[in-house]
Amino acid sequence: MRQSIYLAALPVAFVAGMFASHVGTPARAQTSDVPLTAQIVDLAAMTDADLGPQIPNMGTLRSKGLVVTPSGTVAVQTGNVPKHTHRGSDEIQYVISGSGTFWLGNEQRQIHPGDLIIIPKGTVHAGSEPTSGEFKVLSIKLPPQAPGDMQMVP
Repeated sequence: MRQSIYLAALPVAFVAGMFASHVGTPARAQTSDVPLTAQIVDLAAMTDADLGPQIPNMGTLRSKGLVVTPSGTVAVQTGNVPKHTHRGSDEIQYVISGSGTFWLGNEQRQIHPGDLIIIPKGTVHAGSEPTSGEFKVLSIKLPPQAPGDMQMVP
């Protein structure tokens, strides 16, 4: 019984440590004067219109920021982006909808709704070939992405 409690506590401690490691990191990127508010967001129901226009020079990417703190950002993104890396931010993506292939590192991998994609800073990544609908992901960046942090990869 005691061993089960210790084993269950390990993932919780890991996640808490991951977020705590960024608490002392100064915000180098997006900041917000809007306080964080308690809310429930129906991500699956969000449409392209809810996410705004495509971002120029970023494929078909649309993005809507949901949370901006000095420790990290959370956004809903849809569309397909060219291969790129981030110098200073780790990224975690949860696939809400769409399936197909996704560039991660030097290979294309199959993804589908429910997948969690962990992208350490400096790792090449991109949406590439959707086979079932456009990709929609929840994107978390730790720490917030600084201006000029994204480098396109040929």
